[in-house]
Amino acid sequence: MSAADAAKKIVRPYGDTTGDGMVQVSFTLPVGHDKRAEGAAVQLANKMGIDPAMVVHAKPMGDGFTFFVVYGRVNHLVDLDAVQVVERDFALLSAKDVNTVIKQRLRRKLSVVGACIGTDAHTVGIDAILNVKGIAGEKGLEYYRELKVTNMGAQVSVPELVQTARAEKADAVLVSQVVTQRDAHLHNTREMSAAFREAMPAGRRPLLIVGGPRFDETMTDELGVDRIFGRGTTPGEVASYLVHALITQRKAMA
Repeated sequence: MSAADAAKKIVRPYGDTTGDGMVQVSFTLPVGHDKRAEGAAVQLANKMGIDPAMVVHAKPMGDGFTFFVVYGRVNHLVDLDAVQVVERDFALLSAKDVNTVIKQRLRRKLSVVGACIGTDAHTVGIDAILNVKGIAGEKGLEYYRELKVTNMGAQVSVPELVQTARAEKADAVLVSQVVTQRDAHLHNTREMSAAFREAMPAGRRPLLIVGGPRFDETMTDELGVDRIFGRGTTPGEVASYLVHALITQRKAMA
């Protein structure tokens, strides 16, 4: 971050020129595509604080639905000092370093169990982290020779997950949740954390980690998990966190 960026306290959205307050939003309305529908989209944008607002794209989305993209100006400012995020509090390690730390300090393979729970059948997230092929050129946790990885796949029930975690003597449980309708990802995560609290005492419970594009990373306490990873998370980041939380941090607290 440059000195100029660090000195900024209040910022305004940028569209065509610096500080012009221009933003672009997209949404769907349950109305057929016509002039009245576009007027409704502008009205909604105005109520959102976008004024003036201009419909720059409108497309029918089946019978009785229209998708809109609206462009316009907002007067809202962002106070950077009031922004709350979860900063990474651990070092990013190479695969070689992860293996070395586990081998030297844990002196056994670190057991990881992963799954998509509930009715979630979207394994792309958990596979990207666990499968050896990984994502974006970075290999998944199966590539780490000091990690023992059990990928249970999709639509795994919480009791099945607890049973497998116990059987595999899991040090960590990784759960991916892509389906978010009606906050399914939140309900499933709370069910999972409650099940592990009931099934295992605190000292023997595995690290509980969830990830997905719609999670709020600040909700760990509310959901009863140890860590939440959002979009863009890499296998190396997860592996580094496992070393930090299960080995480095625990040794420092001993």
